[in-house]
Amino acid sequence: MNSKIVQRSELRALGERLRAQGRRIVFANGCFDLLHVGHVRYLEAARREGDVLCVGINGDESVRALKGPCRPLLPSGARAEMVAALAAVDFVVIFDEPTAESVLSELQPDVHAKGTDYTKATVPERSVVGRWGGRIAITGDPKRHSTRDLLEEIRRRFGRD
Repeated sequence: MNSKIVQRSELRALGERLRAQGRRIVFANGCFDLLHVGHVRYLEAARREGDVLCVGINGDESVRALKGPCRPLLPSGARAEMVAALAAVDFVVIFDEPTAESVLSELQPDVHAKGTDYTKATVPERSVVGRWGGRIAITGDPKRHSTRDLLEEIRRRFGRD
């Protein structure tokens, strides 16, 4: 298994260790079901917000609840491995809840990075992050890339079979 992928049970200790080292922790999250340039730009921009980037990957049931019964395309382990392969990413953790609130509470990052399809006011976890004085950062390029759009393009070009 990739050494960047941490078990959920290790997350609190990881956060404590990184803070003790004086490192600024950034947390970003998503489904990352079909990795595309928008994901890469989001994570690279998130990494610039601190010293360490930890990425939360929605578990398979969570993705199904968020995206529909035909998703995810890839299981969480494969998605975590792909995201962990990115140079900008230091750690990856898989979580099963619909939002990242509990993961954030365990890690307590300095910055919670969300993509440009959010504003600071619409980030679902903003109040949780505020409990320990963390801040919200909106990172990445304008939302012109999506897995949904890529899937539609594949269907358009190659049919539904």
